[in-house]
Amino acid sequence: MTTLWHRIATDTRYTFMGLPSALASFSLVVTGVAAGLGAAVAVVGLPVLAGTASLARNFADGERESLAEVLRRPVGRPVYAEPPAGAGWWRRTLNPLASPRAWMDLMHAVVAFPFALAAFVVTTVWWAVAIAGLAFPLYGWIVAKIPGVDGGLPQLLGLGSGTTAFVLFNTAVGALFALTLAPAVRAAALLKAAPAQLLLAGPVVESPYDLDAYGTARPVFRATAHL
Repeated sequence: MTTLWHRIATDTRYTFMGLPSALASFSLVVTGVAAGLGAAVAVVGLPVLAGTASLARNFADGERESLAEVLRRPVGRPVYAEPPAGAGWWRRTLNPLASPRAWMDLMHAVVAFPFALAAFVVTTVWWAVAIAGLAFPLYGWIVAKIPGVDGGLPQLLGLGSGTTAFVLFNTAVGALFALTLAPAVRAAALLKAAPAQLLLAGPVVESPYDLDAYGTARPVFRATAHL
């Protein structure tokens, strides 16, 4: 039971905290890309694009950390190319754009938002209905007396009328949502994780002798080949 509740809490936290992060990354990256492309002909747009790519990389790293916890396995992190030794200021400034992986980070920031929103809605609805339904015996008799309720959905379905039927029906709905909370929240978490798995996660390097890859590895995910 402890493991089940831990899994529900992990998936719920991932979907709840993921929406603000996805909204922030979507807004900042779309704005940065639009500004950078608009000013690219004047050269000044290139540093804006590079800064946006660097920002998207930070969001991608945060998503990989969360993804590793949700998937319960290490998530590969690519080693982003460093600027050449002795590179000038301009080359170092534009370096975030040098790796093909940068464009995948930018793409993830754009496409992940609707997935995060859908996952948030599903998780919120399941938790809200489960809690409200299980607590319905405490306040359902008050709701039943509100003018216009008239037996509610149980009466329309032919399940009986009156306060007792009304309270029992809504409590049963809450119990159903509570029983299906774990798979529903899990499905929502995996839905949100889908773009990250496709665009951000790489194969995990398992060789302990790959010092070049492990040199920048983090505890929750390991490095993959240079891109």
